[in-house]
Amino acid sequence: MAGGSGGRTLEETPTWAVAVVCFALVLISIIIEHILHMIGKWLKNKHKRALYEALEKIKSELMLLGFISLLLTVGQGLISDICISKEIAATWHPCNKKQEEKLNESDDQDKTDTEHRRRLLTVSNSGVVFRRSLAGPSVDKCADQGKVPFVSSGGIHQLHLFIFVLALFHVLYCVLTLALGRAKMKRWKRWEKETGTIEYQFSHDPERFRFARETSFGRRHLSFWTKNPILMRIVCFFRQFVRSVPKVDYLTLRHGFIMAHLAPHSETKFDFQKYINRSLEEDFNVVVGISPPIWFFAVLFLLLNTHGWYSYLWLPFIPLIIILLVGTKLQVIITKMGLRIQERGEVVKGVPVVEPGDDLFWFNRPRLILYLINFVLFQNAFQLAFFACTWVNFFTIFP
Repeated sequence: MAGGSGGRTLEETPTWAVAVVCFALVLISIIIEHILHMIGKWLKNKHKRALYEALEKIKSELMLLGFISLLLTVGQGLISDICISKEIAATWHPCNKKQEEKLNESDDQDKTDTEHRRRLLTVSNSGVVFRRSLAGPSVDKCADQGKVPFVSSGGIHQLHLFIFVLALFHVLYCVLTLALGRAKMKRWKRWEKETGTIEYQFSHDPERFRFARETSFGRRHLSFWTKNPILMRIVCFFRQFVRSVPKVDYLTLRHGFIMAHLAPHSETKFDFQKYINRSLEEDFNVVVGISPPIWFFAVLFLLLNTHGWYSYLWLPFIPLIIILLVGTKLQVIITKMGLRIQERGEVVKGVPVVEPGDDLFWFNRPRLILYLINFVLFQNAFQLAFFACTWVNFFTIFP
């Protein structure tokens, strides 16, 4: 393996160079570990238990990716020594034959230049001819048998880089999602403060009777299109792009939560925005994880990245379609809760009380939506990492 790389062994490398590299790696590792430790300590002091657990999960996922990279390093020689026939190796390639011919021509030119440089390494000193041990031609075990390696050393090296970039993009993507969620909830804090004002208590008088359709929540969700399931889903699909969580929905859901879980007179004391913020942190603990099914889909997407399937045209749209379906479903759930208010009676007393239920979700499983969001985030990070590695390899091959 070393011979194929054309580099020097440790015996031919200055000890100060080895020491500098090891010192840099250890120093970087200690700095990263110290930063993660400080973040965890800060989260504990702020009583962010869910975020601290999410940080621990991120560390475990990074450790898993590092262990995979370690296995690739240890097994690189064993994997590259596995030989398969050229007929089998010629199937399921990402590039077409014309592109592969261009790549092979570039590789042949590089090999010619390498052999020329190796000849220059042969020197004469006092009539004694010596040659550096690693400058000689590498022995290709599979080529001698008329076969090709199962995965070449260069391919394993590219897989190393992909795993590192995937881990980086996954963590950054999840943190960015959490930051955007917090930014969106900042306006909810202003709405929460309004619930303690006299104007809010007067406009939401619990003793006043109104028609369900005449309430703010009813005017938004009880219309002609709610009577047709198809029209309802079409309207809900477009609503997710404009004011996905308006003020009237927030206040109505807040009132329904308080009526279902708290004392009747907790309307002005309970901070619903803080509760949602804690729920977001707990959900982040689930979203940041990488479950075995998600790893299976990642491997499946790597398998489908072959010429003729045009996966680059339809594969990136799968996460987009899933997230649009999830957004539409959430809008449909809110609308159906409004329809249930009308089914209980045309006249409501005070603020309409919504009653969420598991039956409103797919397969009666609310957490399924959270798992779908987890899948979408990982696949987006996967696609970005794949694009970044492909882009780097392209400009490396074609400078």
